[in-house]
Amino acid sequence: MASVLVIDDDPDLVLKQVHSILKGMDILVESATTGAAGVQMVSELKPEVVLLDLRLPDASGLDVYQEIRQIDARIPVLFITTAKGADTAIEAMKQGAYDYLFKPVELRQLERVVHEALEVSQRMREPTVVAETLPEEDIQGAIIGSCPAMLEVYKAIGRVSGQDVPVLITGESGTGKEMVARAIYQHSNRGNAPFLALNCAAIPENLLESELFGHEKGAFTGADRRRIGKFEQCNGGTLFLDEVGDMPLALQAKLLRVIQEQSFERIGGNESIQTDVRLIAATHRDLKTWSEEGKFRADLYYRLSVFAVHLPSLRERGDDLRMLVQHCLRRFSRELGRNVKDVSPDTLELLQNYAWPGNIRELQNVLKQALLRATGDVLLPAFLPDLIEGSTESPVETDGSPNPELERLVQELLESNSTDIYSVVHGHVDRMLLKKVLEFTGGSQHKAARVLGIARQTLRVKLKDLGISVTLNVENEDD
Repeated sequence: MASVLVIDDDPDLVLKQVHSILKGMDILVESATTGAAGVQMVSELKPEVVLLDLRLPDASGLDVYQEIRQIDARIPVLFITTAKGADTAIEAMKQGAYDYLFKPVELRQLERVVHEALEVSQRMREPTVVAETLPEEDIQGAIIGSCPAMLEVYKAIGRVSGQDVPVLITGESGTGKEMVARAIYQHSNRGNAPFLALNCAAIPENLLESELFGHEKGAFTGADRRRIGKFEQCNGGTLFLDEVGDMPLALQAKLLRVIQEQSFERIGGNESIQTDVRLIAATHRDLKTWSEEGKFRADLYYRLSVFAVHLPSLRERGDDLRMLVQHCLRRFSRELGRNVKDVSPDTLELLQNYAWPGNIRELQNVLKQALLRATGDVLLPAFLPDLIEGSTESPVETDGSPNPELERLVQELLESNSTDIYSVVHGHVDRMLLKKVLEFTGGSQHKAARVLGIARQTLRVKLKDLGISVTLNVENEDD
């Protein structure tokens, strides 16, 4: 069973809070009141996350942290401190600690940080399996497929994993670029060191530089303490930059220097900080074309693409779809408490005829929606979302409209000469989907993210972008 460990000589309040934010999850919460006992429990339990007090009766929190790193450097450690200066906690962050919080810990902040740490821990620990045939077991982190393009991906992972060079993963959104990044990380010589992921498109431009490189106290308005960035925090490990094509041009120059010299400065600082990070980047953009058009630095493009891996879209993968449907059906049926074991031929035909602009991520979301509506043990066409039910191989020739509202929206956009139809339509679908799932989960964003199969931070960004406010049911107010 997954576990969270609290190491604190006075753990009662923090323990109560941790139990509250993990309520309903299959996670064991344990505690230790001394550093020695905590280290022993880390060795025995191998917890997913550790909350560590800086001041312990038998040792300093920093010393205990170093012992934890020797046991397993991948465990995210959250420091808890009463010292507002927090110099020791900042030093721990420089050495790879995940974050630090001040006592008394604010519940919502604790909830956010612990859930994010659990997600990071899962990314590092969950084996990413490459499977040319459907695995017998229900493996969440499986890269499945046997089409020629996927076989080339598997070969590329094998060739580059052991080489300590930057990797650029390309492909449409939703094709599984992060899973390939994790496979490369897990098969590398840094597989026992930290793996951190950052989505460059999901973070506002004015905050992205601080996320990457950190800042000094007073560097800008609101910088009330020093912040350690991902390049410093991930020293010795692997940093995955998703949607690197969306990184601002000014920030690209600083990233280029890190790749070339493995050094950088925090915002507002003049100290040159050395780091040792393997960089894996991903994008759905055509960076070569963008670099020729001046939208992306050409020198950075060539540095990132020392080794490139391209993922095919789902519509290019032929019979892989059938295998992916079976895998997702088995996995999501268990997660959602359904007993659907098979797919009707008509349903499979609809799925095969759909264009899948959102690729595997869209397939997963569609199957989850279908399972939530399903009755019996066979997935029928009636359970599929309207968008899929109305698809054919030649959508232009469709006589009727199973979703008049959606078709009317597309027609209006075409008549208005819109150049952003894909984004608008997907925003419309996302709004419907997110509202439906949040209604199903009683307003719990954590449960909704789990049902949708996306990161909680991604859900927050989508809700904010779509202007959706969330109200929790009373029984879910701590979720």
